[in-house]
Amino acid sequence: MIHIPGPLLAQITGAAEAAYPKECCGLLTGRESDGGDVLVTRVAASPNVTEADARDSFLVDAKIQFDLMRELGDGPERIVGHYHSHPDHPAQPSDRDRQSAFYPDHVWVIVGVDAGRAGTVAAYRFDGTDGDFQNIPLAS
Repeated sequence: MIHIPGPLLAQITGAAEAAYPKECCGLLTGRESDGGDVLVTRVAASPNVTEADARDSFLVDAKIQFDLMRELGDGPERIVGHYHSHPDHPAQPSDRDRQSAFYPDHVWVIVGVDAGRAGTVAAYRFDGTDGDFQNIPLAS
């Protein structure tokens, strides 16, 4: 399960609506319990720096990622995943998402946005064994 406190979830859905009709993106910082549950403690928004069509792809700015990694250091928190939106598409991993699953331990949070309004928010982890995403419960 992934726990994203309400104010952080509102920040994510707000970014998704503001970026429409393009995809928004950002990083999730937090901790993972021994049982595998993830608690998100901070959201780091990023401009979508993709060179592809930003209406169906995203790329987190590497400077934001490296600055955040440097700031977190060896502390108790780390980057636990990222979020992005799917404008006018469901909150489900796309084929492009499957091709971009470079961090299998990260949580993928996807926001479906219809006509500029955030809708379903879902969370996934990539299973390298079967090469697909597995839905994980999300709580706020």
